[in-house]
Amino acid sequence: MILSRYTKEFSYNIKLAYPVVIGMLGHTIVQLIDNIMVGQLGPTELAAVSLGNSFVFIAMSLGIGFSTAITPLISESFGAKDHKKVRQVYVHGLFLCLSFGIFLSVSVLLSQPILLKMGQPVEVVKLAKPYLFWVAISLIPLVGFQGFRQFSEGLFQTRLAMYATIVGNVINIILNYLLIFGLFGFPEMGVEGAAIGTLISRFVMLFYIGYIINSNQHFKRYHRNLFRVKLSRRIFKKIIDLGFPSALQMFFEVTFFTSAIWMSGLLGENAQAANQIAFNLSSMTYMVAIGIGVTSMIRIGNEKGKGDFYNLRRIAISNFLLIFLLDFFFCLLFILAHDFLPWMYFDSSDSVISSEVREVIGLAADLILIAAFFQIADGVQAVVLATLRGMQDVWLPAFLIFLAYGAIGFPISYHLALNTDWEINGIWIGLLTGLSVSALFLIARFQYITKKIIT
Repeated sequence: MILSRYTKEFSYNIKLAYPVVIGMLGHTIVQLIDNIMVGQLGPTELAAVSLGNSFVFIAMSLGIGFSTAITPLISESFGAKDHKKVRQVYVHGLFLCLSFGIFLSVSVLLSQPILLKMGQPVEVVKLAKPYLFWVAISLIPLVGFQGFRQFSEGLFQTRLAMYATIVGNVINIILNYLLIFGLFGFPEMGVEGAAIGTLISRFVMLFYIGYIINSNQHFKRYHRNLFRVKLSRRIFKKIIDLGFPSALQMFFEVTFFTSAIWMSGLLGENAQAANQIAFNLSSMTYMVAIGIGVTSMIRIGNEKGKGDFYNLRRIAISNFLLIFLLDFFFCLLFILAHDFLPWMYFDSSDSVISSEVREVIGLAADLILIAAFFQIADGVQAVVLATLRGMQDVWLPAFLIFLAYGAIGFPISYHLALNTDWEINGIWIGLLTGLSVSALFLIARFQYITKKIIT
């Protein structure tokens, strides 16, 4: 059967993808843990975390997006059996990631005064400022971690980042309990405690993945004479030429979603808290798409290094089919559980539930229902984009994403939210539209470029 040409790849793709999914979920789970624990303090505190994270998400998207340039270059060199080049890309990529992490951290810290000029609720801004300070610093270990991660994943070693992320998340959970609520003699720091827990856990992740990569026999040949590798402008340029548009791609998408946070803030703290719940849940399922996308990027880069373009296209389509089926399941899950899921973020054991909490839950339930319908579009566009990145086709896809989100999705969100009765629901209808258009654009680009290189 024709279908079996693609489905036979599912097992191997999932084997590669699931550690990436768990590892990427680690970044999101850090936010989920913060949200759930801070949600016990009230809607205002939850909105503050949402506002603070909106700045960090943008910077984080640039850092993670830039770092993804390392993986296809590593996997291509590995496929061509050019181990010297693997070592060179590793050293240069890690240097760039650490430097970029420092730059992003400083940029976010300098952006703090903008919080006061965004028309957000005063109490929310007051709580968001100290949270933003500590999480901004955590960008340094986070982007450094990505340098190690992308290197190991380019060599098909996808489990190492998963182990480091699990360790980091355990530490984050423990520190959150101690610092948010002031248990066992620790100070009760509320929202700021959640941020400090995130900072410490990300430094642990960085040091841990560095240690296990250095100790792993699989990487021994690449660590030999590591510090004697001469820094080359040519290799820096190659990584930046691929990394910069990749960073723009992720920046456009995250900014698109972050604009929803800012617009929801203009509608009030309850709308902003509801938006954060729906956004957080959608981020969780999106990490599955990211995992499949990374798997596709690794395998596509490897096939490109071998020069096998027919197999490249077959593997790519297999991943598109896989994410379609997985996201169809998530779509059904969101539809069936949209009324239940928001309750995870609040303490439902109280005999009296405040009207504010009930309003947030009602708004969030509606948003989750809308989010159900963009699961498929969101997942497919993420995997197709990663596939194109593995083929090192990055500039035109970046423009297509900007067009879908900036010229189509955002104007719809803005108009429906602020000029109609749709309000918060209108924001998410715009998100749905932008993601759907992006998926169609990127599929068309994949079709064009793969048919061209095969013929």
